[in-house]
Amino acid sequence: MTYQELLTSISGGEDSFTQFKSDITNTDSLAAEMVAFSNARGGFIYIGVENNGRVAGIPKNETGRINQLISNAASQHIKSPIAVQTANVTLDNGDIVIMIQVPEGLDKPYFDRNGVIWLKNGADKRRINSKEELQRLFQSTGLVHADEVPTQGDLSKLDTGYFARFLTHYYQQDLPDNAGQLKTMLNNMSLATGNSLNLAGLMLFSKDPQFIKPSFICKAIHFPGNEISIESYLDSEDFEGKIEDQFKGVIAFAMRSLQKRQSGQSVNALGKSEIPKIVFEELIVNALIHRDYFISAPIRLFVFADRIELINPGHLPNHLTVQKIEAGNSNIRNPILASFAFKGILPYRGLGTGIRRALADWPHISFVDDRDGNQFKVTVFRPDYPKTDELTQNTMHLHSTDPKTAVIALLNNDPKESYGRIAKKLNVSASTIKRLIQELKNEEKIQRTGSKRGGEWRVLS
Repeated sequence: MTYQELLTSISGGEDSFTQFKSDITNTDSLAAEMVAFSNARGGFIYIGVENNGRVAGIPKNETGRINQLISNAASQHIKSPIAVQTANVTLDNGDIVIMIQVPEGLDKPYFDRNGVIWLKNGADKRRINSKEELQRLFQSTGLVHADEVPTQGDLSKLDTGYFARFLTHYYQQDLPDNAGQLKTMLNNMSLATGNSLNLAGLMLFSKDPQFIKPSFICKAIHFPGNEISIESYLDSEDFEGKIEDQFKGVIAFAMRSLQKRQSGQSVNALGKSEIPKIVFEELIVNALIHRDYFISAPIRLFVFADRIELINPGHLPNHLTVQKIEAGNSNIRNPILASFAFKGILPYRGLGTGIRRALADWPHISFVDDRDGNQFKVTVFRPDYPKTDELTQNTMHLHSTDPKTAVIALLNNDPKESYGRIAKKLNVSASTIKRLIQELKNEEKIQRTGSKRGGEWRVLS
């Protein structure tokens, strides 16, 4: 790494992937930083750079001490040990800056030697201090799934009539005659643990799951314009109950909020919806089945004059990207829910096909995987959404591509683009854009030339 490349790498400041240290004297402190990066998606630690981004450097004769400290932190102060890479940048005065590249861990979760699990929190780190956070971390490794976790709903909360109809329809089997046999059946079907319904059993077959899990509902609002308004709306409704009830309610809300069009039919014929119903069926099924149930938040549907937004708690799991889901790749976050949805509870047409099917019927859809906001956002553009300039016309395309590709396209169009303007155009947070640009710089796809304020971006590939 050259000095100019160093300046480019640190020009965005500290974020989820970049940490500055003027010096390192404490092995435990460095190990904690490494643990946080390993439990996230990896990152870079620059030793010899102050918090404000000023390159101070460290004396060259300190290199041996710091490298030994780095080695000890990575191998002896972290469970399990990790492999890091380092690079030295020599400054004009002979001092150096040491860059440590910490990879994303393959054996999460990682602990420091005191048994503390650290997570990245923007540019900082923090301890895991709640059961929900620990569950989400284990979920990301596939060690636990939210839908199999027991709830406070005992077996008396089961809607036996609804469950009996499901058994008859799918298995051609009657409801067991006694409580013991019913308990055995629910446990064998992975819908209960002992005398408690798990989350899948609660959301699929209980009478009123919202009394036990009040956040796992759907909220829908229809606004008159193109922005969220706290003063006026055309329609609003909360949808509670089983997953099937929520699905039917949200679909009905979406369809009544859309316009009906004659589409060449006779005057007496029923109009066709401006957007095919199957589009919302596929998207809402995906939201209900694949949302992150370790996050206590509702699914939200916003209907605007120019678009419909569906906001799902939880970003895409593991290494899934927007490009991958558009190509039909998938990762099952809630395997029990997915298996029962496929058995006729929801119009679930196959793993990995929902997004592709929705795009086939209505290509004017964008997807944003907001990892910093921990949510996944789908925007369905209505037929008459406004086109004020070339950038607005291309916004839908930018959203529906890989986010890095979208950033490169914007930098190609305007090499002086700022983090804030890019974030606004792609409808994501500024910290997300900082992370994407840092990744593109590390991949040597873009380069910053000139000063921090007066310089511009150069697209390399």
